[in-house]
Amino acid sequence: MRARDHGVAIGPRPTGPLNSITDVEGVLVGHATVSSDGPLVARTGVTVVMPNGGRIFDERVVGAAFVLNGAGELSGITQVREWGLLETPIALTNTMSVGACSQGIVDYMMDRHDSIGHEADVLIPIVGECDDSWLNDVAGRHVLPEHVSQAIADASDGPVAEGGVGAGTGMITCDLKSGIGTSSRVVTIGGERFTVGALVLSNFGTIEQLRIDGMPLGRHLARDWAPELRRVENYGSIVCVIATDAPLGPHQLERLAKRAALGVGRCGSTAHHGSGELMLAFSTANVVPRDQSVHRFTWSLLADHAINDLYEATVDVTEEAIMNALFAGAETTGRLGRVIRALPIDELERLYARWI
Repeated sequence: MRARDHGVAIGPRPTGPLNSITDVEGVLVGHATVSSDGPLVARTGVTVVMPNGGRIFDERVVGAAFVLNGAGELSGITQVREWGLLETPIALTNTMSVGACSQGIVDYMMDRHDSIGHEADVLIPIVGECDDSWLNDVAGRHVLPEHVSQAIADASDGPVAEGGVGAGTGMITCDLKSGIGTSSRVVTIGGERFTVGALVLSNFGTIEQLRIDGMPLGRHLARDWAPELRRVENYGSIVCVIATDAPLGPHQLERLAKRAALGVGRCGSTAHHGSGELMLAFSTANVVPRDQSVHRFTWSLLADHAINDLYEATVDVTEEAIMNALFAGAETTGRLGRVIRALPIDELERLYARWI
């Protein structure tokens, strides 16, 4: 069940058919979940976003990034910022598995493009992370390069599994179980319809900060529902991936990425000292061919003054993606017997009905 199934709909615009980042044509999402109850408890995994299916090496897409607070890692964004391009799949995982996922992307790409490192350029994979060590034995390094291939093999343009799946398996938002969430909006500009989608790996905040569509739910939960929820360790972070089929350039996509940070703030984040709020945005409308014989190509771009509706949609999809991650979260027991509870849906519905 998702936020809208319980009456929580963010913003006025219509969603895409799936209310998912996969509503942007060509975007695929897949998961590999790593969960075990052996001596070393694993609650982790990998989630991949394929910006234009399997064509990303030969047909690079336009992209940009924004870092609100940098106590985290989104590897590969130095090149994204320099060139304004994405040329690898995007992997999300836990903090200690960035290297394994980077290796997994390299393995996957080299299996399909034997020119890499020879006739063609080397690769700098894009990998984002959040810290799942409260539930997951992160030092056990359970994520392996082959889990990236598993997630890519799972990738599709259909509905995206949310909550504690893939990279979201061990993630927590505002002291409640969350993980992966996604959402989309359809925007009409000058008679043309465009889609904006978000996928988040959500792992930030404390219970007191949580807001649902502006309602300060977390203050109530911390006071009256379960005051013991507050964890001693104040971990945090979120990675937001924004996709659109609107024709935008790198500077415009950076501006979209900044608006994703506003969506995170709506949910209660203050981007505290130890948190990483990392935003990546790309457009599938324009591609840059790798073919070195191509010396000139033409892009289509929306005018800067015409994209205000895209900004608003980006804020909304990010906020709703975070909500969907929370609504999909299920109570989870992790390492050291620690238990993270799920969002109390009945209590939320009761309070939300009064709030609106």
